[in-house]
Amino acid sequence: MSEEILKIGKYEFKSRLIVGTGKYRNFEEMREALDASGADCVTVAVRMMDFDSEGKGILDYINTEKFKILPNTAGCYNAEDAIRHCELARETGISDMVKLEVLGDKQTLLPDPVETLKAAEHLVKNGFTVLVYTSDDPIVARKLEDLGVAAVMPAGAPIGSGQGILNPNAIRIILEQVTAVPVIVDAGVGTASDVTQAFELGVDGVLLNTGIALAKKPVLMAKAMKAAAEAGRHAFLAGRIPKKLYATASSPTEGLIK
Repeated sequence: MSEEILKIGKYEFKSRLIVGTGKYRNFEEMREALDASGADCVTVAVRMMDFDSEGKGILDYINTEKFKILPNTAGCYNAEDAIRHCELARETGISDMVKLEVLGDKQTLLPDPVETLKAAEHLVKNGFTVLVYTSDDPIVARKLEDLGVAAVMPAGAPIGSGQGILNPNAIRIILEQVTAVPVIVDAGVGTASDVTQAFELGVDGVLLNTGIALAKKPVLMAKAMKAAAEAGRHAFLAGRIPKKLYATASSPTEGLIK
């Protein structure tokens, strides 16, 4: 992937962060945090695209000239429901680029692999640009790539848990095996160091929501996430030194005074 541009299907983004729009205390705080994150793509649950008591919906608080809207199917537990949500998003002119989530149960919010693969196959065949929330199982990730999805999005940890990257080796294996489309860590990010770790592993992007929205100071955390993404990406491209058991002197030994 280009250092400057994140390409997802036919779409290109300058930022490698994708941020969510849920769980904020109010829409004004959400809008400030989105601006502070530096992201140019934000994800919105299709089921949340309704109106508040003042007659304004969530999309009225998002600058669609600045941000690309990525509709998601949060709250769907089977392929049919998820497909209907995606079709609604496209038919209403919001986007043909969608984030597919098909959950297995309400307690873990982990993806259902069978229903996810079924929905992904249908959506790809029907012309959608599909980003898929999945587990950190490399086999499922490879199957999704084979179906022609635009991005594979393994969970770092359960949604909203803030546990960070629980299994970095699984992410490494996915990165080795999924090479034709971006790999974007989705879910579980709790703080800036989690974002940095994800990018240092070599992922192409990170999607996060709760880590910003439920922070004590969401706007400040959004700024931290932006800086963490840049630091992690640069560190990956620069190439870290190998870890060694013993010390290695940083100053030359030649010319020591005897």
